[in-house]
Formats: sequence, structure tokens, C-alpha cells
Amino acid sequence: MKLDVAVAVDANPLPTIAEVARAAEAVGFRGLWTPETAHNPFLPLVLAAQQTSCMELGTSVAIAFPRSPMVTAQVAWDLQAFSQGRFVLGLGTQVKAHIERRFSAPWDAPVGRLRDYIAALRAIWDSWQNGTRLNYKGQFYQHTLMTPFFNPGPIEHPNIPIYIAGVNTGLAQLAGECCDGFHAHPLNSAKYLHEVLKPQIAAGAAAAGREASACVVAGSAFVITGPDAASTEKLRAMVRQQISFYASTPTYRAVLECHGWESVGEELSNLAAQQRWAEMPALISDEMLDAFAIEAAPERLGRALVQRYGGLLDRVALYMPFVPGQHDDFWRGLVQALGK
Repeated sequence: MKLDVAVAVDANPLPTIAEVARAAEAVGFRGLWTPETAHNPFLPLVLAAQQTSCMELGTSVAIAFPRSPMVTAQVAWDLQAFSQGRFVLGLGTQVKAHIERRFSAPWDAPVGRLRDYIAALRAIWDSWQNGTRLNYKGQFYQHTLMTPFFNPGPIEHPNIPIYIAGVNTGLAQLAGECCDGFHAHPLNSAKYLHEVLKPQIAAGAAAAGREASACVVAGSAFVITGPDAASTEKLRAMVRQQISFYASTPTYRAVLECHGWESVGEELSNLAAQQRWAEMPALISDEMLDAFAIEAAPERLGRALVQRYGGLLDRVALYMPFVPGQHDDFWRGLVQALGK
């Protein structure tokens, strides 16, 4: 299981990403992922690529539908060339309200649209790499014009891995069908991965005549750890709050239903609708916290991650910040425990 680092979502990464990337590669992280929340996910990877030589660099995730496949194809092509083949294009659908009201983009049949989007990307890349006439005509996207002036031409590493993110079964099946990887949402559990997501990825792969192992499964892990009781308790409260926020989203209700906790999800949704955020963490019981997070002393955390996610995840990033120069021995120990 590869240990990755996820760039924090709450600050502009551009001022610090060069230092973070250098330090992360030195510690032994295998990949670095940038999100699309308040900031662009692609720009930091240019700086990260300059400062590293072997670590994979990817988006986790870039929102697909507001961007034309041609726009995404171009930025991915340039990053793949610049990073010498280390870029991973992670795509997400987001949810209807954000696509329609924040991005002012169409929302319809998200699984089918994302399938079409991925096929369009690969048709565009094929035309650039092999000189194939661009004549893609899908259900949602059509790309039939590529003149030499707008063709960037072939690159040394043209096979750009595509990961998609999701919670529910449709996107898991799509990942197995045609993707190189699947990002499991941070609100996950070993039970949900084992009973729902992994079988659906396998079903999608089987339907496409592929092996399920062709689709890497990546995930984020909530962890509760620290050098003393005070820091551990502070992290426990943060994790409880974050779980309550995610679990209030109806789209993610299937994870709760897998455990028989759908009524808790309904209560959380009602509180969120009333903006009663401070009351939500109290609904996350110790049993729920144990299912969605791993609590262990720093020296035992690596073993605990392997015990929970071994055979379920191929790569994992912790839902906690990596700060260069802080706790480097802890991070190196995790790298070794998970197997470099």
C-alpha cells in the first residue's frame, strides 16, 4: 500500500507547494494530490513537478463537467510532459447543486456523461500522439476538429492514468470499466469498501473484460493519533466534526446505510439545513467514529492502517496535514510500515 500526501484544502497551496513537494519526496511519500476546493488543482502541480523527480503528482480531484474535455486534455498533456510521465488525472463529478449553481454547467446522467468525457479525452490524446483523425462523436461531447496549429504533438509518456472519485455504485462500476484508478471518498469504512465499492469495481471490470486489479483503489483515512492526550483529543474532535459534515450530505447516505445508520444521516441533514453545525458532531457515536477513523498511537498507526485497509486500498493518504520538518520520523515510519 502506497502512502500519499494530500495537500490541505483550506489554504492557497501555491506559496508553499514547492517546499511541501520537496520534503514529501524526501520523506518517501509515493504520490502528492491536490484538491479543487477554493483553489485550482492543476497550478500547484507545475511547481511540484519542478521540485521532484519520482513522486507521482495528481489531482484529487479536478471537477470534470465545468471544463470541456479539450481544455482538460490540454492541461493534462502539458503536465504529463513537464513531469516526465508522473501526472495522474483525477476527475470528479461533484454534486448537482454545485455543478448547476456554482459552475453554471449542465447536470444530467453524471455517470454516462463522465464515461463520455473519459472517452473524449482519450480520443483527443490519441490524435495528438498518433496523428489519428479526431472524429469523436459521443452522447454529450463531440470533438471533430484538430488542425496542426492547435496540436501539441506527441510526448514521451502519452498514457496518462485517469482516476475518478465517487461514493456510490455507479461511479465505482465506471472506474472498473474504463479507469486506471478510483478515489474512495474520505467518508469510507472497511465494511463499505469490502461489501460495496470493491465488488462494484470488479463488476465494472468484468463487464468490460478487464481484471479488477487494473483499477487502483485509493483512499483517504481519518486518523486519531498524537504524542499526548491533549493533541489526540483535539484531533478526535476535529475528526468527529468532519465526519458529521460529510455524513450530512444525502449523496453519501449509502455509506451510513451499509452500517444501519441512515437515521443518523437524516438527523444530520436536518441540522445542516438549519445551519446548526455545532450540534452535529454529538450525533457521531464512538461506534461510528471507530468505523470511519483509526485511532492508534503514532508508533502503531502504520500497523493499524495495514490491518484495516490491507487488500482494500492500494494507496492511502491521511486526512491530516503534512508539514515539512514536523514529525518527519513519524511519516517515515508510516512509509516503512505500509511498504515502500
